[in-house]
Amino acid sequence: MQCLSSQLHSITSTSPATSTALSMVGGAAAAEEPKSDLADTLKTGSYFALWYLFNIGYNIYNKQALNAINFPWTIATIQMATGILYFAPLWLLGIRKAPKLSFDDLKTLFPIALCHTGVHVGAVIALGAGAVSFAHIVKASEPVVTCVVNALLLGEVLPAKVYATLLPIIGGVGIASMKELSFTYLALASAMLSNVSSSLRGVLSKKTMSGKKIGENLDAQNLYAVLTAMSTLILIPMMLALEGTGFVGAFKNVVAGGSFTNQSLSTLLLLGGATYYLYNEVAFLALGKVNPVTHAVGNTIKRVVIIVASVIAFKTPMSTGSVIGSSIAILGTLLYSLAMNSIKK
Repeated sequence: MQCLSSQLHSITSTSPATSTALSMVGGAAAAEEPKSDLADTLKTGSYFALWYLFNIGYNIYNKQALNAINFPWTIATIQMATGILYFAPLWLLGIRKAPKLSFDDLKTLFPIALCHTGVHVGAVIALGAGAVSFAHIVKASEPVVTCVVNALLLGEVLPAKVYATLLPIIGGVGIASMKELSFTYLALASAMLSNVSSSLRGVLSKKTMSGKKIGENLDAQNLYAVLTAMSTLILIPMMLALEGTGFVGAFKNVVAGGSFTNQSLSTLLLLGGATYYLYNEVAFLALGKVNPVTHAVGNTIKRVVIIVASVIAFKTPMSTGSVIGSSIAILGTLLYSLAMNSIKK
């Protein structure tokens, strides 16, 4: 999946009011060259370590919660809402300047928030319906979806070398899906929903925010916070419509079964939400310290680390075909990132 922080850079960099995000986010950004001193190197390494750690933690906590209570819409809503507990105090205490948005600004951001919601809920459903490793293999195909969506909605035509990198992604995901021992159509469809939503989020940001001033103090991190708050409001009625209040009864049944206490299950749910928000927050700090090539390599290694960690944590068996397919697909995503970065220079 395209890193959210780099995608939010493309959103914020189109608005004069949010040009400060350029110095905070990596990927397509013309990132400031890191200092050569040891302290700066250690700081960058710490950011990357936390980025990976929170990402691994999120995937494990999320899967554990879904295994205990199969209410993906409710769990996705809890995770999204948990982020508010992080950024709201920062705004209220003046540690971070709160954004100032008009009603028209919110209307502009609403379609993007809707897509942001689809990215998250699709991923949560996919992680609940199948193995964590399989969900991430399918999510590696996002560059293919992005190219198709950009071509259809923006008329964007890329050089042949970029399209060539899509072939190993398509082939690798296909091989992995055919050989995946825990394959389910729901996991495949939900992961693709997440991919499509992420691609549409990028397209809508270009179409609706290009050259337009959006509020005040809306840097990349504040934009992510605003999208989190809006997505929470979107998810609540959808959660109630699809799952009602059945989560409460399921929670009590799990506790009554003795596998969890009220405190341990509540903590698990909150940890899932906290690590979800924090891994995106730390990504801004990590990716803002490196150049685009390092960003691409870092994203690729992150996906490999998550897959390996999930296989170990949940003892998920992977066939030889699945390992080969996932390796090809992940290599394809790296080649795609490198090819895209080369044409932006």
